[in-house]
Parts: sequence; structure tokens; C-alpha cells
Amino acid sequence: MAAPKVLISDALSDAAVQIFRDRGIDVDFIPDLGKDKDAFTAIIGHYDGLAIRSASKVTSKVIAEAGRLKVIGRAGIGVDNVDVAAATARGIIVMNTPFGNSITTAEHAIALMFALARQLPQADASTQAGKWEKNRFMGVELTAKTLGIIGCGNIGAIVADRAIGLKLKVVAYDPYLSPERAVELGVEKVELDALLARADIITLHVPMTDKTRNILSAEAIAKTKRGVRIVNCARGGLVDEVALRAALDSGHVAGAALDVFITEPAKENPLFGHPNVICTPHLGASTNEAQENVALQVAEQMSDYLLQGAITNAINFPSISADEAPRLKPFVALAEKLGSFLGQLTEAPIKGIRITYEGAVASMNTRALTSAAITGVLRPFLQDINMVSAPALARERGIVVDEIKREGAVTDFESVIRITVDAEDMPRDAAGTVFHDGKPRVIEIRSIAIDAAFARHMLYVRNHDKPGFIGRLGSILGEANVNVATFNLGREEEGGSAICLCAVDAPVSDAVLKQIDAIPQVRRVRAVSF
Repeated sequence: MAAPKVLISDALSDAAVQIFRDRGIDVDFIPDLGKDKDAFTAIIGHYDGLAIRSASKVTSKVIAEAGRLKVIGRAGIGVDNVDVAAATARGIIVMNTPFGNSITTAEHAIALMFALARQLPQADASTQAGKWEKNRFMGVELTAKTLGIIGCGNIGAIVADRAIGLKLKVVAYDPYLSPERAVELGVEKVELDALLARADIITLHVPMTDKTRNILSAEAIAKTKRGVRIVNCARGGLVDEVALRAALDSGHVAGAALDVFITEPAKENPLFGHPNVICTPHLGASTNEAQENVALQVAEQMSDYLLQGAITNAINFPSISADEAPRLKPFVALAEKLGSFLGQLTEAPIKGIRITYEGAVASMNTRALTSAAITGVLRPFLQDINMVSAPALARERGIVVDEIKREGAVTDFESVIRITVDAEDMPRDAAGTVFHDGKPRVIEIRSIAIDAAFARHMLYVRNHDKPGFIGRLGSILGEANVNVATFNLGREEEGGSAICLCAVDAPVSDAVLKQIDAIPQVRRVRAVSF
């Protein structure tokens, strides 16, 4: 059998290239190829694996020409330059290296805090210009200041550890941070408004999602202490740049340091030119150690997959063997979609996730299914989560995951997966199965029987079972030009609690949701997507 063939189309370390060769893999190292999209597309069909950084754009057009490609390995966290959906449709595994840059990014955030506190770039420029403005650059000490960390996951926890060593008091906002984990880290867990009101310095370490976009909006910035300093080494768009500029101009914000921007490369930006702003060109992961770590890691992961079928840190597939894949695949989809459904309904901090397997599915490789369920539950907030990293990320946040197996016969279905999300406000539960056509379906929500297939856009309504609800809901959707594909209803008993889960052809706007919420029978309405 011919050795697997890998293309490296971006700059990767010599040591990483050697890993492929030492494992018996035929590798072509063409570090500038990714910049030439035509040449890149022309030769991609000759390779089983593709190792990249950020310069190579793996579009649907490239993937369409990649007839042999089995795995794409990204040396780094972000896979924005890969069309993951197109790769998944072609059965191509997409891997990343989610933890290789953590220390480097955390250290960059700490460095920017020092730079802000002592105005180091401004003082350097002034001194090198021969001005010697010693009295102009009056700084502040970090010792005894309060650092507010928004997002206390892997990188945020490292920042907290370094900050505590520097004698700062650390408060953290993270819906997935358990009280036990907060104690372990030595931070005080607080709500966002409390963090804004107390922090002398705010640093962000969350992914970009619909929930975190503009988490530091004009309204949020107005709640901060006067003289606050803001650091963002996470993602552009977490901070409203225009609002931040206004707050800097007014003096409410004393300074800001940003490594990431809404538009990158950032050639123009509202913050540029302000005397109290420090900007760096997305250097969070730019150290020799980090670049070497992610390069070596991606080479090892890809080699393991191509030679042994092992899947590690996959964005679009769980860790399962080739023999298990055909049987598990529809149940993986079911577990993730059920989890995603419940995750999108949950806003309070999550304490635990319980997955119960009933019938034939209980005898399968449920570790992969449990990983899929956790991924679905947590992805609404942790966008970079994948099915391999999900269990570790849950443990890191103190989320207790219970797995229960009941291999006996299920009354109406051969296999059932039940998921309960235990949040601080209330538990939420749903159950589903896979029909003979291989498609996952919801069969129960809040212990109410229902039968609904998953769709890209769905509307979930809890209501009282009283006349007039269905007609009013249909009228509102019709008036908003929202087409209903399927309409599925369930209830506890006549006149009691009821649910509606309908598939729609387009997302439902917030304005329409408010109209639905105003229907007298409605108790809660949410738009969900898959």
C-alpha cells in the first residue's frame, strides 16, 4: 500500500515536517503555495492530508478538487480559513490545535496590562524622539488593583494565575465557571454587571458568538468604573470599537490595548491615533514556542489519523474508530442536536449534564455520543469547542457529566437518548431517537411527547393548551412572511402545559419573537438553529 501523502502549504517548522517523514508519510513542503489559490487548487487532488496555518484558504472550490483528501490539520485554534461545512460533506476531518497557543496569548494579555499601566509605547516613542518627558508619563501600579476577567476558560485561567502572582485581586465572569472551579483558581466568580462596576482593568478571553458579540457595548462600558483600562487579546467584535473610542475621548476609559479588531488586517480603525490606545497586529500566538508547539501537535495528530484512524481535536467529528462510524454517525448527530437544543434554551450557569441511553444505543461507544451531547450543550457559548475537547472543557468548568445506560427494551423505540441540563435556575430535558431512515428526531421535551425532525431554523414555544394559540401564532408568522415547514404539537393534558416545535424556512427576528411572546397563552418562546 502506498504511503499517505501530505501537503504542507503554509510555513511549518522543520521539526513538524520531520515528524511526518519519520512516521513514513510522504510529505511535500511548499510553504508559499497557500498564497497562490490557483496553483493550490490545481494540485490538492494528489494529497491525503493538508497541513495549514492561516495563509491557505481552503474554500469549497479547493475541497471540490480534493478527491483524495481525508484530513485537514490547522496548526492553531481558528479554522475561519476552512470551509468546514464543505469538508464535512466530503467526509474530510478538520483538526485544530486548541491549546497550543494558550500560554502565549495569556502572556500577551499580561504584557499589554503592564504597557497600559505604565504607558510604555508612548514613553518609548517620546524618549527616542529626544523629548525626555519624565513628568508626562505618570503610571499606575498593578498591585492591589482589581482585574476583571470576562471568560475564565483555558486562557482566562492562565491570566488569572499570573495576575494573582502579581498581587492583583481577580474577579471573573463566566457562565460556565463553577463555584468550585473559581475557588480552585483563586478568583471570585461574579455576574457581568458586578465585574464592570468593580474592575480597574478588564481583559476578555471568550470566543466570538452571538452571545458574546459586543459584550463590551456602549451600555456595558457606561457601567464600568471611571478610569478603567480594557485589554482584548481574544477576538475582534467583543468590544464596540466606536463606543470605546467615545469613552476614551471622554476620559471615562483611561486606556485600551487591543491585539484583535473587527476588521483584520486593520489598516484603519476608530481607535487608531488615540494617545491612550495601544495596538498590536494579532500577536497573541506569535512566539517561537507557540508556533513550534502547534506545528508539532498538528503533525502528530494528522499522522495518527492517516496511519491508525485515530481522531484527535477534530472540529467536525468525534473520536470513534472506522468500524464504529457507520453505526454511530446518526446517533452522534442526535446527541449533538439534542444538546444544542437544550443549550440554546439555557442562559443560567450549568451545573451538570446527564445523558441516559436506553435500548440498543446503550451498548454502543457512548463516549463519542456523550462528547457530542456536551459539545451541543456548550457550543452556544464556547464556539471553538469540539467533540474531543468537550469533556475536558466541561471538567475544567466544574460541570458534572453523568452517563446512564439502560440496555433493556424501550417501549416504543429501539433506542432513545435522553439529555437533562441541570442549570442554576432550573433543569431542562429532551429525548430523541433515530428512525430507520437514519434521521434524528425529537420525541419528548419537558416530559411531553412530541414527534419532530430537526431543521436548520426552528421555533420553540411553551404555552397553555387553550384555544386561539395556534391561529394567532400562524397569523404572526404569516404577516412576517415566515414560511412554516412543519408544525409539531404536544401537551401534558387537555388545558394543561403544552409545547410547539415548528420548522421555519428562515430565522425569526427578535421583533416577531416579541409578538409571539405577547400571545396570552405563551409562557416562553425561543428561536433555535442547527
